[in-house]
Amino acid sequence: MAFWPSIVVATPAHSGVGATLTYRSELSLAPGVLVRVPLGSREVLGVVWDCPDAPPEGLTEARTKAVAGVLDGLPPLNACWRQLVKFSAQYYQRSLGEVALAALPPQLRGLDSTQLARRLKKRAKAGAAGPATPGELSGHDLSDEQAEALQALAAASTPVLLFGATGSGKTEVYLRATQAVLETTVSDGESPTQVLVMVPEINLTPQLEARFRERFEPGFGAGSVVCLHSGMTPAQRLNSWLAAHTGSARIVLGTRMAIFASLPGLRLIVVDEEHDPSYKSQEGARYSARDLAVYRAKVESEALAAGTAALRTVAMPRCQVLLGSATPSLESWHAADQGRYVRLTMPGRIGGGALPRLRLVDMNHQPKGAVLAPPLLAAMSERIERGEQCLVLLNRRGYAPVLACHDCGWKSGCPHCSAYRVFHKLDRTLRCHHCGFTERVPRACPDCGNLDIAPVGRGTEQVEEQLATLLADVKRPDGSPARVARMDADSTRLKGSLEVQLAALHSGEVDVLVGTQMIAKGHDFRRITLVAGINADSALFASDYRAPERLFALLMQAAGRAGRDAAQSGASEMWVQTWYPQHPLFATLKKHDYPAFAAEQLTEREQAGMPPYGFQALLRADARTQQAAQAFLNIAAGQAAGLPHRDDITLYPAVPLTIQRVANVERAQMLVETHSRGALQRFLSAWQPVLHACRSAPEAKGLVRWAVDVDPLTI
Repeated sequence: MAFWPSIVVATPAHSGVGATLTYRSELSLAPGVLVRVPLGSREVLGVVWDCPDAPPEGLTEARTKAVAGVLDGLPPLNACWRQLVKFSAQYYQRSLGEVALAALPPQLRGLDSTQLARRLKKRAKAGAAGPATPGELSGHDLSDEQAEALQALAAASTPVLLFGATGSGKTEVYLRATQAVLETTVSDGESPTQVLVMVPEINLTPQLEARFRERFEPGFGAGSVVCLHSGMTPAQRLNSWLAAHTGSARIVLGTRMAIFASLPGLRLIVVDEEHDPSYKSQEGARYSARDLAVYRAKVESEALAAGTAALRTVAMPRCQVLLGSATPSLESWHAADQGRYVRLTMPGRIGGGALPRLRLVDMNHQPKGAVLAPPLLAAMSERIERGEQCLVLLNRRGYAPVLACHDCGWKSGCPHCSAYRVFHKLDRTLRCHHCGFTERVPRACPDCGNLDIAPVGRGTEQVEEQLATLLADVKRPDGSPARVARMDADSTRLKGSLEVQLAALHSGEVDVLVGTQMIAKGHDFRRITLVAGINADSALFASDYRAPERLFALLMQAAGRAGRDAAQSGASEMWVQTWYPQHPLFATLKKHDYPAFAAEQLTEREQAGMPPYGFQALLRADARTQQAAQAFLNIAAGQAAGLPHRDDITLYPAVPLTIQRVANVERAQMLVETHSRGALQRFLSAWQPVLHACRSAPEAKGLVRWAVDVDPLTI
């Protein structure tokens, strides 16, 4: 008897291929089974979505291809995972196969059943080689606020927003909530309970991984904690995914990609620093991992409730989602105001320590061209002499944003992008941070031959260099000179370099750390008592309506790195150099009053109809010329007449992106706005065939690609 499984394969959103392809099989294949199937001249990995015993109407056996092989060594991907993928594809306007196959580890896509069997056998041997001996789980005493938060979390039936001050002990709440889930007894035949813990950036995983391993591996065995992020090798990602999928890994720590991990026993999702924009993908399927975490917890809970009702048991298990931040996103804050989320507050620091005092430095009264104001430099010197550490935040890497000739006006523009190449002094290169184009610094101006070309502006490399000079005479308590270090995407590029730099800071070898936003969140630096934010004014008057929210969060998170040791918290300070000390943002920052800031921003958003009170999407087009990109967008707008909810939708004129050209590709976008999320989704779904047709318009010749970005973070 033949079966006709519908199989999802990796097809681009704009390929015109259907959501699933029908193949022929001699066996009945369960939904979620992984298979190898022919696609064109290749053999690719696919996921069985359905397996009817009759072909679709009009399809004959001669027109179908047979399934090449079944990866029968793996359990099927369960219904909750498939529902998550289906929803993501529909909501973010991508193809089902694009989302489903991107969610699987790259190395798995190249394995056949024999190769997979060898890999699983190897994993089984490694797991049997050294089983851990279960023991007592260690932990710290809880503060009253932590205990109350855990009690409320256990009783909550909706998503929980944990609004805790920096240093209030949110991580301990995550650990205790995880412990409660892992100790839950499950019925025979059910998968062991699992927890997914998400962080916004790779650099936060080593510290968190160490704490989770220390806490849980003694009790649940080596290998019970695994990581999933893009910094891992393909083999490491496959091993972690297999451990999660088979249930041997009880805790998965990861970045946004981990939201699609296969976790059959999932009972808790923790999203740390939930406000961070890194949770929103900016390429491929532009999904928000934070929003999908809320949806996934709902789907898992409904499945658990249905299973429990069928078994007629008293207990009603569920999957909980815990969103944590000292500066929650305005979307999450608004959801809590509406009662859709439970908001738990932990305003106090562990040990009773105080939050850092904010000091504004009016740069209008400081020496012209000063990197750091003299009072700030003096304060840093005092800290170093007492054996304390300082952190300097400058969200711009490189030595200088641009190299320029003051005779003829030449600047170090990128020939492939409408942006400047950044000057990196260490390797004497001009590097484009958009397309990666790199050249050696010219000996003279390429236009006029002037030898006197100079850097304009400052990056972390320059601040590190100048601070080392300014603090050359400052001595540590042991008489040795002060040491300045830098941590950004350039200094942590090599494998293992991040861990080395963090270890040096924790051990006290570094006195002043200069870095970008990657040092401003999540880290527990116990010896830092002074944080300095320089060049923060650029976000005060940005055209992006989210800029104030991002700046407030960045400065408040950076301030939270100071005074985390309660004994030193009273003397901790956050210095901000600004040309606009009277700006209202600094007034609320000075009081560490996020609720007041959020209320003010939400009032402005409501008046303007901006998210979370309105809903947006961007239609983006990349083409060889700006004219072709905008022509595609304008044709698409013209063809939208008569589509569902067109009268409820506002289509703004096509405009170039802020950085108009990247890697010789011109970029344009069109904003789609409405008051209803449902209206936006129905309109976008109906618009998809129109967009496909518009691509072939003569005016759009040269179009490279187009994409829809739902709930965009940058406009």
